[in-house]
Amino acid sequence: MSLDALGSEFTRLLLMVAALFISIVGHEIAHGAMALFFGDTTAKDMRRLSINPINHIDPMGTIAVPLLLYVSGAPFLFGWAKPVPIDVNVVLRRGHMAMVAVSLAGIAFNLILAFIAMQILKVDISAMSIDAVTLPVFDQFLRYLVTWNVVLAVFNLLPIPPLDGSNALTHIFARFGVYSVGNFFYRVRMWGMVAVVIIFMTDLSQLFVYAVNSVIKLML
Repeated sequence: MSLDALGSEFTRLLLMVAALFISIVGHEIAHGAMALFFGDTTAKDMRRLSINPINHIDPMGTIAVPLLLYVSGAPFLFGWAKPVPIDVNVVLRRGHMAMVAVSLAGIAFNLILAFIAMQILKVDISAMSIDAVTLPVFDQFLRYLVTWNVVLAVFNLLPIPPLDGSNALTHIFARFGVYSVGNFFYRVRMWGMVAVVIIFMTDLSQLFVYAVNSVIKLML
């Protein structure tokens, strides 16, 4: 491999890591900010609303899993940051729909950021005052932002505990007095990530890829 190729590969890796960090850290901060809106200061008090990525690093989800996916040549990366602490009892004073909002805040952040990056890509960025060296780097960074944020949004929407989709469903049903859904998710929570691994190691992963591509096409 030439030095130019090594440099290009290193730049690509840096862009991927930067886009992924922004996506997953922003996702967690959004949860904490929405909880704060409903009166829960836990994340704020623990300095988890900071944009400092060190405060959000989860050794497994932020480093090991993305690195393993990258080394294995996976078609996309995903990961997670250290979950922002939420005092559910405080948020629930505003009702179950407040917890639904908190649960979906991270997904909303990812979709909004992906949409913004997509809109910038749809503009002729070559007309911007960006030099010829920086332009392709900026373009690639935006593409990673779109991809990783859509991947994270779709991934977290899966109705599998402890993902956000299961939390949102729990409180949507609880809003109407149906607690069996939440009880079921609680009972199977220890198998949640096992289910995720099975999905991504089998042909079921194609359904996930299809969902991600569908969202990106919708944005286009």
